[in-house]
Amino acid sequence: MLLKNLHHKLVMQMPQLLRLPVSLIPFSAKKSVMVFILQRIFKEALTDGDFDFLEERFLKVSVDDLQLSCFITLQQGQLRVLEQNDTCDVSFAAGLNDLILIAGRKEDPDSLFFQRRLRIEGDTELGLEVKNLIDSLDLDELPKIIRLALNDLALFVQRGIQIPEIAGERAATI
Repeated sequence: MLLKNLHHKLVMQMPQLLRLPVSLIPFSAKKSVMVFILQRIFKEALTDGDFDFLEERFLKVSVDDLQLSCFITLQQGQLRVLEQNDTCDVSFAAGLNDLILIAGRKEDPDSLFFQRRLRIEGDTELGLEVKNLIDSLDLDELPKIIRLALNDLALFVQRGIQIPEIAGERAATI
């Protein structure tokens, strides 16, 4: 029981604990990591032209509890990540744990959207194309180490967001 309580508290407080350290990392370093990961994860989709709908359009991604956001666009066949931009065609925003659950396929984006844990604002058609592209991603095509790490992290978060049993009764999950 004690371990479940600690696990729950760790998962629920991790975004707050990470906020300061993440804010101290220069955007150029965060950008390099994001571009590398995005290019790697979406390599086939980029080659196939599946991102063409994002050409010269801007997707804003926000991790609310980390107070972190960036803009993603496609320019000359390459994904670009920007810290600031004057325009935003569509915006996706959620908490860190929810984004981890989506990435690890432990939660459906549609479910989180209807629970108001994932906000999608702006160009509805563009937002739907982005969501469908993410849904179509085959995790088996990721390098094994990334796939396993993502799965383990998502499972850790999924189990940690559950409220531990109280006095022998099972509490509702968040």
